[in-house]
Amino acid sequence: MRELVRVAASMGLRLHCAHLPDDTLGYYAPDEARIYFDMRLTPIERRSVVAHELGHAHYGHTCSNASTERQAKIYAARLLINARDYAGLERVNPDQHHLAEELGVTAELVEIFETYCLTRLRGVTYALPKMGVGQATLAAAPAY
Repeated sequence: MRELVRVAASMGLRLHCAHLPDDTLGYYAPDEARIYFDMRLTPIERRSVVAHELGHAHYGHTCSNASTERQAKIYAARLLINARDYAGLERVNPDQHHLAEELGVTAELVEIFETYCLTRLRGVTYALPKMGVGQATLAAAPAY
């Protein structure tokens, strides 16, 4: 969580733990430069929610819709999941719940990472493609 506090501080934001309504895990309040998260969250849920809200702040979102939610989820996945750590763990057990527990994120963020941050070509998984030959980071060895 300390790394997220540092990211928030670098963006000029403060984090606040609060008792939120049952249907709200967290939210970004741009007018207050604050991110609120529910006090009932587990440590893993807290990290994932705060990273998601940092995504809203990063992109300057002022409303919530399918597009802004997807952007915030992808931001959170990239912020919290290290491609090399993911690759090593995936070789041992590719189950999303196992990966999530080992990486300290929610299973939803692992699914988002796999869907939007990885490219799988001919049995090789690449992370963070940069649109050019030799410009992607190899995330995992060939799957056999």
